[in-house]
Formats: sequence, structure tokens, C-alpha cells
Amino acid sequence: MDLKEVMAINLRRLRHAKQMTQEELADSSGLSARYVGAMERADVSASVTVLGRIADALGVEAADLIRKTKPKGGDTTTAVGNNP
Repeated sequence: MDLKEVMAINLRRLRHAKQMTQEELADSSGLSARYVGAMERADVSASVTVLGRIADALGVEAADLIRKTKPKGGDTTTAVGNNP
């Protein structure tokens, strides 16, 4: 799994944890909802500036958006918290 996909998974997970819609996140970060959706689908790569804006809007560290971690099964290709 590439870093763009890891970020997409983490972005969606963190946004859901904050109970935010894509539109709310877009408004809070000064981005378009279409762009936020494209990031969550891993259709686009975000710049570090955009990562910072998203992290600020979510109240997390930018590193949390791109961190790969081991899930319980030991598979290192999936980001943490990717629970159904």
C-alpha cells in the first residue's frame, strides 16, 4: 500500500472519529469538498501544506495522517484504526 492510500484511510478514519462530513472538513481546512473526497479515494496526492491544513482542521498531528502501523493481525500494509 502506498503512502497516498495510507493517508486516504487515515483521513477518512480521523474524519469519522470527529463526526465530520467531507463538507465540514473542507470548510474548516479551506479546501473544496471535491478535493477532500478525492484525497479519501486516494485519487490525488496532497502537498505538505494541505496535510497541515487538514491536520489542523481535525485537531491531529500531520504525521497521524501518513503513519503506517501494524494492525492486530500483524499485516503491516493497513493503517491503524481501519476498523469496519
